[in-house]
Amino acid sequence: MTEEKLMSKKKPAYPVQKKLDAYLHRYNRKIEIPIFYEDLLRFAGSVVVYDSDGEDTLWVRVYYSDSDRKEIDISLKKVYSILHSDGSDRIQEYLNVDAVDFCTFGNSKPFRIKVRNILNDNYTYFYVKKTDASRIYGLELEHMLSPYNLNFLVYKDTLIEEHIAGIPGDVFIKDMLPKCSESEKAQLAKEFVKFNERCMIRLLGDMRSYNYVIVPVHDFDHVVYKIRAIDFDQQSFEGNLKVYRPQFFKENYKMVELVRHKLQKDSVDQYKIEERSIVAKRILSSGNRIRRLVSAVKPDTISLPENIERLKLEIYDLTKDMDFKKSTTMGEVLSLALDFVKRNYEDVSMKQIIEKKF
Repeated sequence: MTEEKLMSKKKPAYPVQKKLDAYLHRYNRKIEIPIFYEDLLRFAGSVVVYDSDGEDTLWVRVYYSDSDRKEIDISLKKVYSILHSDGSDRIQEYLNVDAVDFCTFGNSKPFRIKVRNILNDNYTYFYVKKTDASRIYGLELEHMLSPYNLNFLVYKDTLIEEHIAGIPGDVFIKDMLPKCSESEKAQLAKEFVKFNERCMIRLLGDMRSYNYVIVPVHDFDHVVYKIRAIDFDQQSFEGNLKVYRPQFFKENYKMVELVRHKLQKDSVDQYKIEERSIVAKRILSSGNRIRRLVSAVKPDTISLPENIERLKLEIYDLTKDMDFKKSTTMGEVLSLALDFVKRNYEDVSMKQIIEKKF
């Protein structure tokens, strides 16, 4: 853990270039939608949203004029249908837009849309954000290299993301972690090691506790906890390698302490190698899709020159791979990082891990 300031400058939003645009079109991520991020900014006013304890959530609930509201409701129902169904209008009569919330905290300034099925009161959320190339790369890498699939759409300057369900990490650490059994704490420690390793491998930064969720999964007579990233704004931007390792954020201090108290060093090393091997296998199984994504990101501008220079040298110090020193873009650094993991860990077997031959 460290108290140093890991992140300084505000990250800019990067436009979608031709190669990434063609990639999105090929894999059905680029679909025409009836509303844009800018349209939702036309709200007439807002009220603060508080949680069940009366704390400010940093979201505000916005409202629109009567004329705008009707048009916006229809458009948002259409977006829901495109995201979750076949895009037809036939389900719209069963949907209601219960709330449109706006968050001024952070870079993306998203809108959160709550859509309810009026027949059974089931509801779900989706998010409307400004398009940012680095965030799109982050979403695609999560889709391919994590255990989870992601659904999102891009159209011009607007990005639509599905909601990722789970308990916010900061809420879980504060309210639920103290109530966990000792075996559950050990399992959470294992998951945090794997999550930490996965973020570093694919250069996903800023995984402070409020940028990931804990997902409890009931399995026979016990609960298994999984950790999922929910914010991909800081994909491959910062130059400090520590930004890509959740263990170095003070917000994750209790999770780091959990690892220290519950896992022996040999176990931590084992879980790290397991995760690298799993990611290597996912890279291989992604085939042409990840090759096309890497081809798009390598020449793209998604970071600052000083960040690229610092990060490639820090990764070289870690890997001793001279190719990192030769890279000139953040996309090349990312490509080399994925290639390094694939090359060195694709053939690692559990027997090698147990016998410590790796």
